[in-house]
Amino acid sequence: MLKAYKYRIYPNNEQKIQIAKTFGCCRFVYNQTLAYRKKTYENEKKSISKTDCNNYCNRELKKEYEWLKEVDKFALTNAIYNMDWAYQKFFKDHAGYPKFKSKHDSHKSYRTNFTNGNIAADFEKGKIKLPKLKEVKAKLHRNFSGQIKSATLSQVPSGKYYVSVLVETEHEELPHTDKNIGLDLGIKDLCVTSDGEKRENPKIISKYEKKLARLQRQLSHKEKGSNNYGKQRKRLALCHEKIKNTRKDGLHKVSHEIISENQVIVSENLQIKNMVKNHPLSKSISDVSWYELTRQLEYKAKWNGRKYIKIDTFYASSQLCSVCGYQNAEIKDLSVRRWICAKCGVGHDRDINAAKNILAEGLRQIA
Repeated sequence: MLKAYKYRIYPNNEQKIQIAKTFGCCRFVYNQTLAYRKKTYENEKKSISKTDCNNYCNRELKKEYEWLKEVDKFALTNAIYNMDWAYQKFFKDHAGYPKFKSKHDSHKSYRTNFTNGNIAADFEKGKIKLPKLKEVKAKLHRNFSGQIKSATLSQVPSGKYYVSVLVETEHEELPHTDKNIGLDLGIKDLCVTSDGEKRENPKIISKYEKKLARLQRQLSHKEKGSNNYGKQRKRLALCHEKIKNTRKDGLHKVSHEIISENQVIVSENLQIKNMVKNHPLSKSISDVSWYELTRQLEYKAKWNGRKYIKIDTFYASSQLCSVCGYQNAEIKDLSVRRWICAKCGVGHDRDINAAKNILAEGLRQIA
């Protein structure tokens, strides 16, 4: 199994310069090979492969721009392969045409491959060995064992550096259980389970809203490009980073608990891109982060031999009585939180009833 271990690193000034050079060279090679590919197709109506683009880089670009030889060759090759992936996605998945990378993009990263021990972690000394950088000080808070495959080095908007090490390792599955659960995802509550448990939505953005507004207001008063502007932009980036990390940490705790206690997990397949177009609810939907929760449930279920099922978007989970199956169309009104079934007379909490129906539909699909 392939697992990634992410650590914060503390490069010295010389290493920071080398990292910045690699970011710039990867961006340059990405843009040059994309332009070359585009020009070749327009002039000759000929599609070229990623191998051709890599050969173009090695034979022509490196000959013309000698400084490309100063950085890790695997980083440049992976930048070309990323460009090819974006190009293929444009044709196969009808995604947008690949865009040229900007120098001012705040998210910077490059990936390098393992060969001849060029990537290694020393947990005793707290250092990690990387190509062209030699040993870099790191906070190695988690040990790993196995064969290293690659490492992705990144710099976030706050200026911090991280490395994510991809390792082929063994994973010990959690003990199996005979319990199943249905999840009704919401805004007031993060999720409501078919057992009747309601997990609170922490509403992270609302806690930091005033601080964000103040920091953004202070940033607007600084002269763009000045030292004070840079310092204030970093303060704002740190606040956004705090929000992101707090939210993700909470979701990891919830997803781990759900996976640990249940063998079958069923949830809705929500069309989040369409839902955020609802302006009154868009901020709350983005803050609750349903996509991240379902993403974590999906890969943790695979790791631990669980079944995670997403039912159809248009399944009327809220309208159906979980006891007799009677459909009450009046429940389309979101203000109705409790209702009594006209057929069997059972009283329902809207969300718990929906979670029970979601579980029943998931189990039906398995059967």
